[in-house]
Amino acid sequence: MNKYLRQLFTAVVALFVILGLSSTIIMAVRANALNNDPRNARSLYHQLGAYRGAILASDGTVMAKSEPVNDAFKYLRTYSNGPLYAPVTGFFSINQTADRGLEASRSMLLNGEADSLIWQRAKAMLTGATNQGASIETSIDPKLQQVAYDQLGTRDGAAVAIEVSTGRILAMVSTPSYDPNKLATHDTKAASQAYNELSAGQNSPLINRATSQLYPPGSTFKTIVASAALETGEYQTDTKIPAGAGYTLPGTATQLPNDEHQADGVNGQISLQEAVAWSSNTAFAQLGVKLGASKVSDMATKLGFGSTITIDGTESTGTPMTATASTFPSDPTDDKLALASIGQGDTTATPLQMAMVAQAIANNGKLMQPTLVDRVRAADLTVLSQTKPQTMANAFNKDSADKLTTMMESVVTEANPQLAIDGIKVAAKTGTAQIGTDNSAIDGWVIGFAPADDPQIAVAVLVHNTDVHGSLAAGPIMRAMMQEALQQ
Repeated sequence: MNKYLRQLFTAVVALFVILGLSSTIIMAVRANALNNDPRNARSLYHQLGAYRGAILASDGTVMAKSEPVNDAFKYLRTYSNGPLYAPVTGFFSINQTADRGLEASRSMLLNGEADSLIWQRAKAMLTGATNQGASIETSIDPKLQQVAYDQLGTRDGAAVAIEVSTGRILAMVSTPSYDPNKLATHDTKAASQAYNELSAGQNSPLINRATSQLYPPGSTFKTIVASAALETGEYQTDTKIPAGAGYTLPGTATQLPNDEHQADGVNGQISLQEAVAWSSNTAFAQLGVKLGASKVSDMATKLGFGSTITIDGTESTGTPMTATASTFPSDPTDDKLALASIGQGDTTATPLQMAMVAQAIANNGKLMQPTLVDRVRAADLTVLSQTKPQTMANAFNKDSADKLTTMMESVVTEANPQLAIDGIKVAAKTGTAQIGTDNSAIDGWVIGFAPADDPQIAVAVLVHNTDVHGSLAAGPIMRAMMQEALQQ
């Protein structure tokens, strides 16, 4: 072989090596990035031309499905009662990547591309049949979801219901909501316009207020301070603690008042149970300072504060659906600790987080992992996966949980009889968090569970930017949800 042939041979080998490397980079290293690139029309046609699996409620009600259509994309994603289920389903759009809800967290299963569906894909290829994605069976109770949605109405807020013993999410509503059908249309101009309108501003209906928005939890946080106190062994339901009509925040001239005179106690003292029942700000601000930031923070952490909570999915199934981490201040000064202990200041929480607090109290102190999917089925109805209950933490012992339950029952029997349900014991804690300029508005809260003597359902409701106490804004919604759940 002469010199020129060797050079030519070397050049050809080098070109093949370069071709191999570039192909490897494109097909393996950059495959996901290229597939998700919105400019990749081929990927878009591939995704929209796939028969995407259905998303179902717990009773089989179809929340989302793919309908055959006579256009280049073959299938159109449709959402029955779209605004009702939007916080659960999310959306699948022609020009926006699915980035929320089950459409995102189970995307690989829904479109049939997950590793667990390899045999179904092979069968479809061999038989010439259409490859179909898996169906997702959720824990959502349609009737309970509808009650929560109707009760919230046009108000800005959220409601979450959890099955006490398992952590299954029975209802998750966020208002105002949106119609995913407007984003699923194959009219790209209309889809873009709808997305731009829906995503504009801080109050976008695309935001799931149950999981992705933080609010000061107000007096509902007092359940966490009370649990921290009980766990020390130094406090009982009848233990007298400092209260009074007013409390000056340490190191400041700021006076903290109570909303009800019963919350003042007698001669500056009140029992822990009465402090919960009448939501004594002066008692819990002082109790938080007495316990110290470490004890309160530790209890909040055990109950989920400070960590992003995964609700559904993994990196292998799509983009996991998560709840924003709720917050409790780190190393606060005593004045800030006092405010944080009554759910104001730098304490913030999602409605899902506060529903989890109620669930843990109802479940003898055992915090369950919240879940949204019961099972996944292939197109041939084979069960690919089934969710099992998982314990996140043992936040406190049964004795503390029993005492907390007793105190929360007194919130209803003593201070808020309008929350009572005939023949059913209800445990609850209301919250009224001051927000806005000069504290001119309110975030109205309630958390609770029922029956208190045999807990089945735990609920959290938030009504944002209202003008009445949480017991009046959110309380009736919780009551209606409990009635619906317990009459089934």
